[in-house]
Amino acid sequence: MIVRLIRPAVSLLALMTLLLGIAYPLIIAGAAKLAFPHQAAGSLIYLDGKLIGSTMIGQSFSEPKYFWGRPSATTPQPYNGLASTGSNLGPLNPALIDAVKTNAKALHDADPDNQQPVPVDLVTASASGLDPEVSVAAAQYQAARVARARHLEPARVEALIKSHERQRLWGFFGEPRVNVLELNLALDRLR
Repeated sequence: MIVRLIRPAVSLLALMTLLLGIAYPLIIAGAAKLAFPHQAAGSLIYLDGKLIGSTMIGQSFSEPKYFWGRPSATTPQPYNGLASTGSNLGPLNPALIDAVKTNAKALHDADPDNQQPVPVDLVTASASGLDPEVSVAAAQYQAARVARARHLEPARVEALIKSHERQRLWGFFGEPRVNVLELNLALDRLR
């Protein structure tokens, strides 16, 4: 009696494992590689044949001549894809308040003459801790510092931000934003 019940259950488990655990992922991965080869490969960016990053994962920039991204909540190193997570700290948590103050102080120390309000995405981590983009306001907040550090006209840096601005998806999802890695690479090409 038990064997009659177990045999169909084991057979169904084996069939579902083959279909949903092997065949389906291979079909979806193959379709993604055909339809979106760059994205399916991780949206990787190479410079002179050397991998320098991905447009989908933030990187840590700290030099004044570069735009800085959102803080990362991953540990032990920032933007660690294996440790993707937010900080899960609530708005009244003293640790979050201290982190925001520390991040705001770093921004102020890097550009003491900047009297603009600090955009929230420059002092708080995203839910994944890996966000590669900042708001247009966050990029504009940093434009004067970057222009000064690179001895460029501020208008040229502002134009570069504008040229790298990504609009809302389908006109209404999300907010306008700038990919930090792509913007910094464009700055390096200005030489």
